[in-house]
Amino acid sequence: MSVPAWVERAVFYQIFPDRFRRAGKPALPAPTGHFESWDSLPTVRGFKGGDLWGVAEKLDYLEQAGFSAIYLNPIFASSANHRYHTSDYLRVDPILGGDEALRNLLDQAHERGMRVILDGVFNHSGRGFFAFSHLLENGPASPYQDWYYVKGFPLRAYGGKPNYEAWWDNPELPKLRVETPQVREYLLHVAEHWIRFGADGWRLDVPEEIKDMSFWQEFRRRVKESNPEAYIVGEIWHEAPDWVQPGGPFDAVMNYPLGRGVLGFVGGERLDRELAARSGLGRLPELDGAGWLEWTGRVLESYPEEVRKVQLNLLGSHDTPRLITMLGGEAERAALALELLFTLPGAPSVYYGDEIGLPGGHDPDNRRTFPWNEEAWNHDIKSRVGKMARLREQYGELRGADWKKVWSEARRAAFSRGRLLVTVNASEEPWKLDLDCPNAGDMRGLLYGGRLSCAEGRWRGAELPAFSLEVWRPEGG
Repeated sequence: MSVPAWVERAVFYQIFPDRFRRAGKPALPAPTGHFESWDSLPTVRGFKGGDLWGVAEKLDYLEQAGFSAIYLNPIFASSANHRYHTSDYLRVDPILGGDEALRNLLDQAHERGMRVILDGVFNHSGRGFFAFSHLLENGPASPYQDWYYVKGFPLRAYGGKPNYEAWWDNPELPKLRVETPQVREYLLHVAEHWIRFGADGWRLDVPEEIKDMSFWQEFRRRVKESNPEAYIVGEIWHEAPDWVQPGGPFDAVMNYPLGRGVLGFVGGERLDRELAARSGLGRLPELDGAGWLEWTGRVLESYPEEVRKVQLNLLGSHDTPRLITMLGGEAERAALALELLFTLPGAPSVYYGDEIGLPGGHDPDNRRTFPWNEEAWNHDIKSRVGKMARLREQYGELRGADWKKVWSEARRAAFSRGRLLVTVNASEEPWKLDLDCPNAGDMRGLLYGGRLSCAEGRWRGAELPAFSLEVWRPEGG
């Protein structure tokens, strides 16, 4: 099993298109009404009017902030602002600018060496999808009965419990019958179409809900034939090595377990565990330094070395509360959590706005618009994320699969990435470093510029501020 080489170097930025940037260039048919005010809090049904033209306008911002790849939440025609209610898989939503806006974004991103992956929602469609609409209008006379799991007619698509299988019994999301050959072929055609259009991969929504592994195997084959370097990553919230082992369908999965460990370690007593527990993150662990090293090692070792390097590592997403809100509003903790993400094997993924401290609770509050007024930004978080992105690009050890625990005490820990040493202080007090130096060499700090001198078998001579980390390299190396 070969994984795309480019992912190992990638730093992903997840964008919820309706909320990132409004350029105001919709495709035909253009909406005639007004969007919600950009600065107002989001609502469940409301549209803010963000579009793909706007994403392209801000590629300079993304590059300067250290991001080299974009993961877009769904962009296909839909009746919902989040666009998981797909009505046309072969057309970019006109409100987002249509196919022309995606073409422009892909071309501009590729000119900069940036990649763009799309969100594939293949377990269910929206009620506006042509096959379901046909079935709704024609009942048992429709030739599309086998496209869905119908239990009776007329369909109860509005009001009451649906009489067809739907995602979480939500009548807006009828479940597609993937075992039907025509449905299967349609979805595989969609997968190929957008890769050939120029997308660099797929993030796959709730893939476990499609129980037929042969579908995903064929999905992989068709996508890789279209572009061998396409990245296929599944949204699976638990450890899922079977999906990425040799012969498995995906290159990687969204590594929520790794992020849960970081939150449990950095968050400490300020972590809002009740808030997190009401999302897919569940009850987050309470970890000291030793517990975090143990947790991280277990998660990493559950995957093959080749996969570890390309896992999509994240702390939060459109399905979780915002990072800074989960951490009690403490920017130092949020910055440290993001820094840690850049020091672990795998590709870091930052949810838009987390790099500037954008707050938010549960959906829809976690999908606020990006504030383009820089006075609203936390520049310290942004600066620390940018430094880590540059450091990760400069030092290949931070992109490799090698990770070893070195030391822990209370809320402090140290681990190695090849020849590099990473020291983490997740406590409120400064840490005067005093560690075993088995290689008997002095070290230089790559972030703060301090020095660790090795004498009498101990590294000493530097102090690490509260809620910070340092990456050390051997002097002269």
